[in-house]
Amino acid sequence: MSKSLKRVRAALDAAKIETQIIETPLARTAADAANAIGCEIDQIAKSIVFQGQDSGKAILFITAGGNTVDAAKAAVVAGEALGKADAALIRAQTGFAIGGVSPVGHLNPIHTYLDPRLLEFDVVWAAAGTPHHVFSAQPDDLRQISDAQPSDFTSQ
Repeated sequence: MSKSLKRVRAALDAAKIETQIIETPLARTAADAANAIGCEIDQIAKSIVFQGQDSGKAILFITAGGNTVDAAKAAVVAGEALGKADAALIRAQTGFAIGGVSPVGHLNPIHTYLDPRLLEFDVVWAAAGTPHHVFSAQPDDLRQISDAQPSDFTSQ
């Protein structure tokens, strides 16, 4: 088991979230993950990381699989202009590589916002620290463990 996957498992266990982590074929896209799991695309909780232009810090937006982060709306939510977060910043802040960024188990605290669309489901699925692993969670559990603030930052 990879260090990243172990960190996610430990975060879920510490929060007493009953879940299953499953291995999938490469699931770098929400559509791939949904097909592998057999769920709706919007049940996939994508972790999208931007860099705050004023703070220089990584900011995480957890969005439903069929939605995209609207950069202008996201900047209003974050309270600063946003730019692309490079792989080094993402790895340093979260401890995960692009393609496997989990919404939980980060190396360092990160400001996190949640797409309200995810709260409409009984179960959602998110990356478990690798491009090949996902975990299931009740949306409110995911919101709580990730300390995410539900916010309007998406477009379809």
